[in-house]
Amino acid sequence: MRVVMLTAADVRRYRDLMLEAYAQAPDAFTSTPQERAAQPESWWIGRIANPAGWTAAVGAFDGDELVGAVALEFSAKPKTRHKALLIGMYVAPAARGQGIGRRLMDAALEVTRGRGDISVVTLTVTEGNEAALHLYRAAGFAAFGVEPMAILTPGGYKAKVHMWLSVAQARVDA
Repeated sequence: MRVVMLTAADVRRYRDLMLEAYAQAPDAFTSTPQERAAQPESWWIGRIANPAGWTAAVGAFDGDELVGAVALEFSAKPKTRHKALLIGMYVAPAARGQGIGRRLMDAALEVTRGRGDISVVTLTVTEGNEAALHLYRAAGFAAFGVEPMAILTPGGYKAKVHMWLSVAQARVDA
């Protein structure tokens, strides 16, 4: 298993993995598979390898197969440039239970530390997604609020837990 930064050359594999994610875990994401399938390839490239540096993504490969990914969005606004938003964390079901989520998280946090201008990483997770909450808490994230009725799913409204992590306090496995 190798965990690396994704590039524009990985766009098709990333798109396929994320469309699977939106279909397999619809309550975890605010977008639908149909919304994202309609996006042009340029949107997907911008998501993983924005030329201006406002996004980055890390992927986990098993051989040539992309089995997990997580992305980061960085703010262009002067007052919020110190923050990064972690989005789109997903590990394919067949690859779960191998520590890939934690390796992706550690790599994403290393990206934020490597930039030198990021102090805080934030994310949201759907309330009740205990596996994701456990992963984020283990990485040092803490909840700072719950947004009720954040998404409307076929099963009804779901809340989103807002979490944050000080990059300086982020735990790194030795």
